Amino acid sequence: MSSSSSDEVDEALEEMVDQVVDNIIDSMVHAHPNNPTRRAYIERDWKLGHNQLWNDYFKENPTYPPEMFKRRFRMNKQLFLRIVERLSSEVPYFQQRKNAHGRYGLSALQKCTAAIRMLAYGQSGDTYDEYLRLGESTSRLCFENFTNAIIQLFGDEYLRRPTPEDLQRLLDVGEVRGFPGMIGSIDCMHWEWKNCPTAWKGQYTRDSGKPTIVLEAVASQDLWIWHAFFGLPGTLNDINVLDRSPVFDDILQGRAPKVKFKVNNHTYRMPYYLTDGIYPNWSTFIQSIPLPQGRKAELFAEHQESL
Repeated sequence: MSSSSSDEVDEALEEMVDQVVDNIIDSMVHAHPNNPTRRAYIERDWKLGHNQLWNDYFKENPTYPPEMFKRRFRMNKQLFLRIVERLSSEVPYFQQRKNAHGRYGLSALQKCTAAIRMLAYGQSGDTYDEYLRLGESTSRLCFENFTNAIIQLFGDEYLRRPTPEDLQRLLDVGEVRGFPGMIGSIDCMHWEWKNCPTAWKGQYTRDSGKPTIVLEAVASQDLWIWHAFFGLPGTLNDINVLDRSPVFDDILQGRAPKVKFKVNNHTYRMPYYLTDGIYPNWSTFIQSIPLPQGRKAELFAEHQESL
């Protein structure tokens, strides 16, 4: 074959390849245009969601009793309605208004229920779409506005250190319950970290085999949390957390309110917490008796553990 004929064959092959490549590129461009696709609008019928929620929990004779409300909302109905009332009267986002079409939007009950359910169960934003008629992005917005509003409206009253009046009330309650000088209980719990980065799992994983984050909390008998220390890795135990905790910073720095109480005619100036057996034998901790010997020790251990 001459060189001229060979060149003609090569040129023909190159043209064929170029044509095939051009056809593939054209098909890809037409199949995936640059114009962004618009999100489909879904008519969710917000009023239907509100009516269903109202009939289930808030009408005069609701479908579900107060016990089921408390279990599902993690609070009693009176407290929930108090929160809804404050938010709907003082936070514009939770006030039900008409939209551009003259129809009312989501009610404060729907928005607060979506936020509470996400907080209580740790579920995604679209979990209750079919029930409450809220899309995922709307649920996330309700969640963000709800948490910010709670801090804004209730933070000064509930997210604070105990005042001298609070401490005196706690001391009075402790004395009535048989433990003069007690101002609450302290303990740690582990919260599972579902989306823990793989590189950190060894640092945050302990006996359960799942990564967790530790919460240290001090609470009184009415479930008022006076101290919360959160964020340490789950490999730490209660002692390790206590070593890093700011729970006694006010006492060490002289900022703690003065406290005085009497037991068996002895005056004490340092209140204490009830704890389990892992905590050290400090004057600020009262543990149970692991192996009580005798009726007196058994009675103390039973009473301490019950409180």
